[in-house]
Parts: sequence; C-alpha cells; structure tokens
Amino acid sequence: MTTSVRIVGTGLIGTSLGIALTRAGCAVVLVDPSPTAVALARDLGAGRVADTDDSPPDVVVVAAPPDVAGSVVADELEAWPDAVVTDVASVKVAVLEDVRRRGADLSRYAGSHPMAGRERSGAVAARGDLFDGRAWVVVPNDLSSDRAISAVRELATAAGGTVSTMSPQEHDAAVAVVSHVPQLASSLVAGRLRELTDRAVALSGQGIRDVTRVAASDPQLWTQILAGNATAVREVLAHVHAELTEVIGALDVLADGDGVGAREVLARIVAQGNAGHARIPGKHGAAPTAYSVVVVLVPDRPGELARLLHDVGDAGVNLEDLHLEHGMGQPFGLAEISVLPAVAERLGDELTARGWRLHG
Repeated sequence: MTTSVRIVGTGLIGTSLGIALTRAGCAVVLVDPSPTAVALARDLGAGRVADTDDSPPDVVVVAAPPDVAGSVVADELEAWPDAVVTDVASVKVAVLEDVRRRGADLSRYAGSHPMAGRERSGAVAARGDLFDGRAWVVVPNDLSSDRAISAVRELATAAGGTVSTMSPQEHDAAVAVVSHVPQLASSLVAGRLRELTDRAVALSGQGIRDVTRVAASDPQLWTQILAGNATAVREVLAHVHAELTEVIGALDVLADGDGVGAREVLARIVAQGNAGHARIPGKHGAAPTAYSVVVVLVPDRPGELARLLHDVGDAGVNLEDLHLEHGMGQPFGLAEISVLPAVAERLGDELTARGWRLHG
C-alpha cells in the first residue's frame, strides 16, 4: 500500500492532490521551484516541504506543465530508483515519448490524468475535494509493470477519483474531443464578445455563460496542452470545420432568399448535438439521465437562495443540478433546479405552497 508520496509541482492540481492524499492518511512531501508556492501549498495542508534527509517515496507524482513533464519524470525516475513515478499532465503521448527519449526506466512509470480542474490556477485555488467522483485515467505504457499500474490506481482512488485505464493514444484522442476542442470553442465564442457594445453584452444569459465558462482558463497552460496534443486536436477540428462549412453554406442559401434544403442541414446539425449531449454521463458517472427543470424566481436578497435550497430539501427532493441566471436589471434571479422527472410536479407544488413563484 502507498504510504509516502512525493509531489513535484504545487500548482492547482499538485496542491489539491496533496490535500486529498494527506486527508487520506498518506505522508506527502512537496517540491516546487518556487519557495513561495511550496510554502503556500504546505500552509494549505497539502503536506510538508521536502528535505534532503527524506526517506525514498513509494510514489512520485509529477504535477509539472506538459512541456516539461517528461524531463521531470525522467529525473525523478533516476533520483528514486525504487519508486513508481506518474504524471498528471493532460497529454500523454508527448510526455511518454519524452521520457522514452531520455532512456528512463519505463517499467516504473505509468502516466495518469485526473479529469478535474478549475478556471483559476495556482495553489490558492486548490481544493481537497477537487477529484471526488471525477474521472481519473491511468495511462500505462507498453513496459509499465503491474506494480506501477497498481500503485497509480491506488493513489487515484485515495484522492477520490473514479479510475479507468486507457492507452496513451486512446487517451489523447478522447481528450481532444471532450476537453481540448471544447476549450478552443469556448474561447472562440467568448472572443466575439470583445466587439460588442456594453448594451449588447448586457443581454448575456445562461446560454452564453454556459458556453464560455472555461474561456477564462490560463492561456499559457492551454497553449502547452494544445501544442502537446496537436495531431489529435487538429483531426477533431478538421471534422468541425467541415460541418461549419456546411452550416455556413446553408445560411448563405437562406440569406439569398431561396433556402431550399438549408433547413435540413441546420436541423441535422442541432439533432446530432442532441444525440451527442445525451451520451454525456450523468451525476457520479452514471448512465445519462434526463432531468426535469423547475424554475424558481429568487429575490436578490441575502439568505433567499439558502432558504430555497432548504425548502427543496425539506420537501424530500434530491437536487440533481442547479443553475442560476440573473434577470437583467431585475431585483431577482432564476434558479433552475434539475430533479428527477417523477418528483418535479410535487416539488413545484411544495415550493408554491411555501410562497415561491415558479417561472414558466
């Protein structure tokens, strides 16, 4: 069983992992080129600062940026000849090939990738529950030993992750679709807002907020991620480009006034999006679930949202998801409460009886 862990890199992921593993009973030591960063991670409860007299670790976790992760992994494999080493970079083929080029012992290396993060970066944004219920992919190479794979799986589970295994190539192709291209799409849409007037931007509703949520991500980090997975990302974007070209052609036809066949293109693209969205796993990684949404008007006053959530719980209804949308220039917001369809009507009746106004 893994009892001692060395974490190299104390940004958001490294610090969050340190907090989670410390709470799970592991002895965690922290390393970072920045004395301030590693001290902050220590003060946040992620472990203690590494010392030259430290005993060899069971597992080393490299939480370095993607463009240097391979070299750090190779250095750690050399420095700790009995330890298993993993990394948590969001690209795997490029990191593995870098480790391989450096002649490191690949039997003690198995990459991994926790599918968790935040729009904010750095240790100050760290959370001990960041990985709870989140997918964590263990990505062994062709020479990874059973011991290495088992140790990385154990570590991911201890941190709260839901563990699966993929090859480096399968992983990179998957994250290109579910993570990397969505980041680019979000950034492209958000970039269009720069040219709008303040009055136009003020019309922003929940749709634009949902689409652009990850657009606030760190440009430097994402440049490294996209460069590291360039082949897979380009392949996905080529397909998206072909479909966008088709949509633009349909809109050209409609703009010219004819429109024959154009609506079929638009309907098909939207319907394909429906089908894809329906495949996204539900809460806790379960099979996709169609929820009903109860929309409640919430006065913009302290304590009102807390009162609403209390009333939902008091009604004996489990809240599956929650979105908040503020009414432009209005003294209230809209709380979109997602619940199982079987209880939606009862929840609406319960909230109405408690004085809440429903919308729609």
